Amino acid sequence: MGTTKTESFTEEQNRVAELAKAFAHPARVAIIQYLLEKKACICNDLVEILPLSQATVSQHLQELKKIGIIKGEVNPPKVCYCINEVVWQEFTETFVTIMKTFQSKTNCC
Repeated sequence: MGTTKTESFTEEQNRVAELAKAFAHPARVAIIQYLLEKKACICNDLVEILPLSQATVSQHLQELKKIGIIKGEVNPPKVCYCINEVVWQEFTETFVTIMKTFQSKTNCC
């Protein structure tokens, strides 16, 4: 298996890539949209609205939690997830800054 060579890039570049990964799958986009709309949720709610198995939903939730964009509270047998406001702010600022650096070039093919 090949290496990703993440050590060849800055800490900031690696973090941007990690944050972008939150939106790299439509299921994660749907989860984030649902959490933004509902302000909080129980994992079983997601299984009911997504066309995915419980195990697949759990994998996507774990990935989002690993990135830090969501946080969860375990109260067996339920787990309540919500958007991590600190990381959401980081995400927003990071991508707004990147987008604002674009300047139109008239000589580009």
